Amino acid sequence: MTIDTTASEVAPGDMAASGMAPDDTTADVMATNDMATDETATDETAARSMIGFDDERLARASLTYLAEPSDERLGALVQAHGAAPVLAAIMAGRLPGPPPPAGPARDAARKALKRWETRLGELPTAGKLEQLCRRGIRLACPGDPEWPTRLDDLGAARPYALWLRGVADLRFSCLRSVSIVGSRAATAYGSYVACEIAASIAERGWTVISGAAYGVDGAAHSGALGAEGVTVAVLACGVDMPYPAGHKDLLDAIAENGVVVSEWPPGRNPSRLRFLVRNRVIAALSTGTLVVEAGERSGALNTARHARDLGRELLAVPGPITSEQSRGCHRIIRDWGGALVTSAEDVLDVVTPLGEQSQELPPFPAPGTGERDGGRDGQRRRGRSLAARPSPVLPRDQLDLESAAVLDALPVRGGLGTTEVAAKAGLPPAIVLRLLGELAAGGFAERCERGWRVRQS
Repeated sequence: MTIDTTASEVAPGDMAASGMAPDDTTADVMATNDMATDETATDETAARSMIGFDDERLARASLTYLAEPSDERLGALVQAHGAAPVLAAIMAGRLPGPPPPAGPARDAARKALKRWETRLGELPTAGKLEQLCRRGIRLACPGDPEWPTRLDDLGAARPYALWLRGVADLRFSCLRSVSIVGSRAATAYGSYVACEIAASIAERGWTVISGAAYGVDGAAHSGALGAEGVTVAVLACGVDMPYPAGHKDLLDAIAENGVVVSEWPPGRNPSRLRFLVRNRVIAALSTGTLVVEAGERSGALNTARHARDLGRELLAVPGPITSEQSRGCHRIIRDWGGALVTSAEDVLDVVTPLGEQSQELPPFPAPGTGERDGGRDGQRRRGRSLAARPSPVLPRDQLDLESAAVLDALPVRGGLGTTEVAAKAGLPPAIVLRLLGELAAGGFAERCERGWRVRQS
């Protein structure tokens, strides 16, 4: 609605000629402004209701626009006070809680506040968030059923929230997962090994996590997809940004079979520093990190260092002693206590929890046979359903009544939204959302393009 503010500047004589008193004009303009404000507030409330964002959730979404990830000062404030009070304080030009004592601590707090204030104009409206949801982008926050609790190990550097694009449930996908990383300038040997190991562990129901870069990352994602497994791509830009551009089709395929993840809001471009910040999430999400090829200064060593510091399993593939691209792997094995692995079976022996049996895997096919690169066996593999999806963690008849009601409401084909499932199950949407996450984590349900459905066997 456009308001002509020049009306308040019309001369009294002109007002009289028009039959309108000055007070009437002023009142009408104020009333029109109030109506516009009321309409905007109503639209925002309706949008928030539609996407199910409460104050805390909206604040966490806003913080992804306001600050760079891994800002431990902001993370500590959110842990202590909650996201909504922290955001309200920043918008008011202050920090929550008592001010720090005079000196370096107060100076650092002021610098941080000024840094965050520079992006206040970028905060999203509820209407913008609704548009993102309509595009198939969703938000996962700490405490959500889909939130991977392994990220809590990052402490104050934990993501404020995660933006997701794809059909897979992130938390369930990460329960049995391996990060496979390595050089962008991978050799033929590195690409082959990454693809083969990824395909083999995906066939056993393990998720492959990587960063969607050229080289080892792309080979790992492609191997998992070729085996019709689940793969997770963690980006250093918005989930709607195809980076690298040459991997647009790969990222779309990942979203169709797994999930694309980012700490940065949609529309953000990558930068050199953001790749390094992103690596801690790749390491934290998985059970272990496998480095296939890495030079002495490779970013993959940064991911490996995070995995080591987080207490995750660390593995590396050896290479020729003459290869610059394998020096980082040899360093991981020699100096960091990384496990030397040469096959998918070696990898699963290391990352499989004690008490679980690791089934024997077939040996690598000979290079050039086409088994992973689109040959006859590759075509056959893509034409069949996933050979070994994880089975539910307990029999269906042992579910509690509410979980069983939600599961009964889910379709086998197609999909239903949370509100529709709630209506069929006769339960509040908030409870249904929690139970859907638990059913997904238990292997009973899965997210799909149309919402939720019974997990496909």
